[in-house]
Amino acid sequence: MLGLKLPTDPRWVDLADKSLEEILTDHAYCEQKAASSCISLIQQYPDKELLVEKVAPIVTEEWGHFRQVLAEINKRGLKLGRQRKDEYVNALIKNEKKDGSREDRLLEKLLICALIEARSCERFRLLSLELPDPRLREFYHEFMVSEAGHYRLFIDLAKTYKPAEEVQKRWQEWLTLEADIMKEIELRGDRMH
Repeated sequence: MLGLKLPTDPRWVDLADKSLEEILTDHAYCEQKAASSCISLIQQYPDKELLVEKVAPIVTEEWGHFRQVLAEINKRGLKLGRQRKDEYVNALIKNEKKDGSREDRLLEKLLICALIEARSCERFRLLSLELPDPRLREFYHEFMVSEAGHYRLFIDLAKTYKPAEEVQKRWQEWLTLEADIMKEIELRGDRMH
């Protein structure tokens, strides 16, 4: 369904399980950044009424996810650490086409959002299936379902503002770029991406 061309190395879950405080911290900040990205989309494209209508609830949902992860950190007696640079997202943004029309730039932003949600969904799925803690497996299953919905929404929004065949062509290019990025990023258990 997600179309990712390079699955996450299965060893990642073991690394994440051994770095629970760090992975939860990174997850919390990923949710916070997702909310900020949605706010930014609305600020940049207030004239796109459907985008505003569909993305505004995601802001609330992503901020709620941040609070859920924070509650999980506190419940486990762990601490929210410092936010770290997200090499994955930064690499995606570096490949974003900045030229073209306003709609071309919107397409890039929507597909980057879709890609981040797809990779998060894939990683949450792994955590929901492989973590030894049944409570965390359930916790991450809920996030997986949510991210799948967000991924789909961003793809659908892209097809609202650009022809489906153009979206599909650029999406395939992004999937190839993303696989190359994943090959270059060090496998770490303290990062969601």
